[in-house]
Amino acid sequence: MNYLTFEQVKKMTGLSRTTIWRLEKLGEFPKRRQLTVRRVGWDESEVRGWRESRPNAEQEGEEAA
Repeated sequence: MNYLTFEQVKKMTGLSRTTIWRLEKLGEFPKRRQLTVRRVGWDESEVRGWRESRPNAEQEGEEAA
């Protein structure tokens, strides 16, 4: 199991720290895991699954055409 840092999650999703936090609280984004006392991470497969479940701009543009 691979864990992602915040920077990796940000790069993968394009979301800010606040947006990730807000979506986690709403149960709409994978929860972070406490890896050590001072380190958290997100399960890579959960983040990839979340990203793949989201519509992207290209898909939305094709539907509108």
